[in-house]
Amino acid sequence: MGIKKQFLKSKPVCKVTFTVPAEDAKKVAVVGTFNEWNDKATPLKKLKNGSFKGTVDLESGVSHEFRYLIDGQYQNDNEADAFAWNDYAAAENSVLSL
Repeated sequence: MGIKKQFLKSKPVCKVTFTVPAEDAKKVAVVGTFNEWNDKATPLKKLKNGSFKGTVDLESGVSHEFRYLIDGQYQNDNEADAFAWNDYAAAENSVLSL
């Protein structure tokens, strides 16, 4: 898994690129506080090398909780800035600090 951050100087936005190696997966999406956990809002595109990739513009100066949804199964990113317990999901979420 991979997270790349690119902060924009012109506005308080960070372009975050998510990369998920999931060769056998059919569908991968990133869900989180920034898209109200909507599994259809931020699908990642499958690349020729088998990984999935997508870029999202996120507000800078705040933290965002997120997880990947890989063929219906939630998974955290081990390269996240932190992890936060979520009582609703009864699991930890990955956290991006921007």
